Amino acid sequence: MEPVDEGAWLEGEDLRRAVNRLPHDQRAAILLHFHLDMPLSEVAIALGISQAGVKTRINRALKRLRPAMGVSEVRVNG
Repeated sequence: MEPVDEGAWLEGEDLRRAVNRLPHDQRAAILLHFHLDMPLSEVAIALGISQAGVKTRINRALKRLRPAMGVSEVRVNG
């Protein structure tokens, strides 16, 4: 599988609607990490959770977003 440029698919009206339908905690993690380009460690501090918790929220959000965006698999490991 080829790497996915997360920033490239974080554009467009369909994506905005899909992101807005995410639970608040997942939406916050996605926007802080991908839109504001914050490292996972900083997202964890901003949200008051562990870095593992941030990864879990982002991975759950990406799983929900995949059908809307036609992305087969994206995982946050960093």
